[in-house]
Amino acid sequence: MNAGTVDELFTRELRDDRIGLVDATGREYDYHWLCTSSWQAGNFLRHAGVREGVTVGVVGDGPLALLAFFGTTLLEGTTRFEPPTDLADADDFRALVAPVSALEEYDLPRGAQRVGYGSNPDAPDVHHFDAGIWTENPSFPPLTIDPETAILTDGERTVTHGQLLEAAHAVLEETGLETDDRVVVRAPLSDPRTVAAGILAPLLAKGVIVLPDNEEERMVERGDFAVSSKPLESVPEPNRIDLDAVTLP
Repeated sequence: MNAGTVDELFTRELRDDRIGLVDATGREYDYHWLCTSSWQAGNFLRHAGVREGVTVGVVGDGPLALLAFFGTTLLEGTTRFEPPTDLADADDFRALVAPVSALEEYDLPRGAQRVGYGSNPDAPDVHHFDAGIWTENPSFPPLTIDPETAILTDGERTVTHGQLLEAAHAVLEETGLETDDRVVVRAPLSDPRTVAAGILAPLLAKGVIVLPDNEEERMVERGDFAVSSKPLESVPEPNRIDLDAVTLP
């Protein structure tokens, strides 16, 4: 797929029953779920004030963390995975999406929203992400996002849609990743290169994102690719996508 912005990966035509995501428990999610749930996440985060020009912190690396990233992206916001706990002076920081048990660890700027997932939050000012998104409209208005729109930041560098997708397309060309190939993410999402190689590259190929687990031998038996920032002895060299080889323009 020759996408120029990430929203082009979530169109009605791309929804089908092909597996697109596997979580750490082995549960499988199809592309229909990925598209529809990402639209719902965007619709939900809109209520928290997410829009172009604001930053959303996302804590965690499971399916709900990915939905928070995709929803923020559809709203033209910027995601920062694993932000620091002291964010009081971050003027552009609009919302924090994190496990409910971790929310109180973060000092947010005035007006920023806390969005919790996992257990049901007790605090009345905390939005319940996983419960709330399922009540949202499972569709999204048509988008026209500029490739120069910011999509990710690590606190030092901000990356645009165009830059992230250029890196993801380069991974496809280098690895020969194909439809239904599995890419296991074994590097932190806080590194934009991980998102390019481990999240967007398989989406471009209509492959499968596999979120972290400890069953590395299973990964080799199935011939999976692996995104890693360090050598993995159980991964054959042609199948390891080294973060140092992923270049962001």
